[in-house]
Amino acid sequence: MKPDTKRYTTTVGSRTIAIETGKLALQAGGAVTVHLNDTVIFAAATMGDVREGIDFFPLSVDYEERMYAGGKIPGSFFRREGRPSTDAILTARLTDRPLRPLFPDGMRNEVQIIMYSLSADAENPLDILAINAASASIMISDIPWNGPVAAVRVGRVDGQFVANPTFPEMDKSDLDLRIAGTRDAILMVECGADEVPEEIMVAALEFGHQAIQPLIELQRQMQAEIGKPKREVTLYVPDADLKKKVFGRVSGAIGSLLDKPLTKNEFYGGMTTLKDELVAEMCTVPDGASATDYPTPASVREAFDQAEQTIVRERILNLGKRPDGRAPTEIRPIWCEVGFSPRAHGSGLFTRGETQVLTLATLGTLREAQEIDTLSPVDTKRYMHHYNFPPFSTGETKMLRGQSRREVGHGALAERALEPVIPSEETFPYTLRLVSEVFASNGSSSMASVCGSTLALMDTGVPIKAPVAGVAMGLVKEGERFQILTDIQGAEDHLGDMDFKVAGTTNGITALQMDIKISGLSTEIMKQALEQARQARLFILDKMLEVIPAPRPELKPHTPRVTTVKIPVDKIGAIIGPGGKNIRALQEETGTRIDIEEDGTVYIASADGEKARIARERIEAIAETPQVGRIYTGKVVRIADFGAFVEILPGTDGMVHISQLDSERVEKVEDVVRMGDEITVMVTGIDAMGKIRLSRQAVLEGWTIEEAQERDSRKSGGGRPGGGRPGGRPGGDRRGGREDDRHSGGYKR
Repeated sequence: MKPDTKRYTTTVGSRTIAIETGKLALQAGGAVTVHLNDTVIFAAATMGDVREGIDFFPLSVDYEERMYAGGKIPGSFFRREGRPSTDAILTARLTDRPLRPLFPDGMRNEVQIIMYSLSADAENPLDILAINAASASIMISDIPWNGPVAAVRVGRVDGQFVANPTFPEMDKSDLDLRIAGTRDAILMVECGADEVPEEIMVAALEFGHQAIQPLIELQRQMQAEIGKPKREVTLYVPDADLKKKVFGRVSGAIGSLLDKPLTKNEFYGGMTTLKDELVAEMCTVPDGASATDYPTPASVREAFDQAEQTIVRERILNLGKRPDGRAPTEIRPIWCEVGFSPRAHGSGLFTRGETQVLTLATLGTLREAQEIDTLSPVDTKRYMHHYNFPPFSTGETKMLRGQSRREVGHGALAERALEPVIPSEETFPYTLRLVSEVFASNGSSSMASVCGSTLALMDTGVPIKAPVAGVAMGLVKEGERFQILTDIQGAEDHLGDMDFKVAGTTNGITALQMDIKISGLSTEIMKQALEQARQARLFILDKMLEVIPAPRPELKPHTPRVTTVKIPVDKIGAIIGPGGKNIRALQEETGTRIDIEEDGTVYIASADGEKARIARERIEAIAETPQVGRIYTGKVVRIADFGAFVEILPGTDGMVHISQLDSERVEKVEDVVRMGDEITVMVTGIDAMGKIRLSRQAVLEGWTIEEAQERDSRKSGGGRPGGGRPGGRPGGDRRGGREDDRHSGGYKR
């Protein structure tokens, strides 16, 4: 029997979004499909039991991009989906972030959310629909949750905000803002922008928060009508008496430790020592006593961590004192360096406090752009940023298992921050790859990567539109009290309520990312955080520009130079040659790399300027079209009784009639030229069939094209001025004309 399918619809901006349930995955805790035109996302949410030994909330969110959704066969060797693409990883992270803060504190049951793309129309992005699908699946499930959340993408086209813009609309937009939140507050922000001012960003956030409200109400309606009863779960609740007792024991010691300016190692080392001493004191069971009368080491450690969090937060809120002694708006000491790597095309070392990132830049040809095999209409990418976070950067030892989801996310954020200032392909025809190596981390390494990337690009000589800097903002909030922190370090990220990353130029914002641990933020707090971040960004940019005030005027000697040549489209085949023979020979001969676009744009890459010049001249010669009146030096490639054929351009011949070979009468062509000779000639005519008529006499006499054509016409009409026979017998010319017709089989080879 066909299942009873429920379908709910609402309007977001001018777009209709539908959510269906009851047809697919009926054994999951909750399952829905979200529809926007021909784009469909599936999400299923399921909760398991508590795994033994778990002391955290095990939530997993995965998005699997199915290529059949866009009518594509995967491009891998096995022709099936393999490792998740960067887009899929970023979508999973984007979905996880607004969901996680709304699960009950102390929940330990395993929760898994899995999403698939079922249909992709190449018009509507999938990521925003995934967040809404995940939220709806949890809302109608038996999983305890304090949702719903909803998400929307905000673009700005011609100065007007657009909710859930299409891919074509995004091409015209200077803003790509993804926002998720509840009915009352914003939970997650992810944004790329083209130097958008702070006041416009705040207005976009308010617009986005208002735009999600219909989706919030729709999910509430679904829960009321078809939602399952929520399962009762056992929440872990710390021992209140133990928590109070531990706080009394350690508050003085922790306060004394925090009164000293601390490095990361001093802070964590001091806390670890205090914690170990407390565990030894409270958990040692005397001989003959019962262990049940004493707390476990794990419970004492947890109570200590809670005491530490409370004390650090209260000092920030009440005294404005941070763990390392800084004021709330104070930025850690900064120093920078460029040119660190002698052979990289560019490098920038950025150090802020105990966070240090070295970014290295590499330039390549456009052929080396990344090919993208996803459901997005974007199929290539010429600017890439990769981020590596090795364990030694935090003083730890771990197995190296490839790039983590966090590393993918941080690399994408830095890439988004720099993308608006990268010069266009037309003005800078290179593929760019930047790699940020984190050598030390104590907070805000992703924003240090943005700063290091700017330095590396300027050191390379990339003519970026403006330098970009980034800073991470934090928040401590208790009730109505709150304190915004500039340039947070690791402890403040861990113990605080927000990690709000802001990157941009002096003119405006290029990237935002916000993660919070509380149930939401008001736009007023975000407005204050953005202004505080703007002041910090300007300060950091000044520090960076002290080291390198502008991009280098020239690329480094070992960096490939790319020369651009525009040729007629119909000449592409001549340059490539049969089976690529001509272009391969030219590349081998000149030691260059040559790429040809369909529109006739030719890119010549070489680190040797002279070789690039030779390759360019050869290509221009092949692509040149003969012009009437122009003088060429060419090689004699064939001789006939009536004249000589001269190759004036590669693959292009013209004929010099015997009457035009010299200023004097010529009885025999070989009296003037022989095979292989180089002679200088003028093009005096090109007929409708493309046959080219040349004159050597015009060059010798210094005639203009008009004079050359007039003399040639007179000869053809019966008179031989100059070298003509007395009496003007025109037979030779008539013979030439007849022979021309007879031997008209193409002057182009």
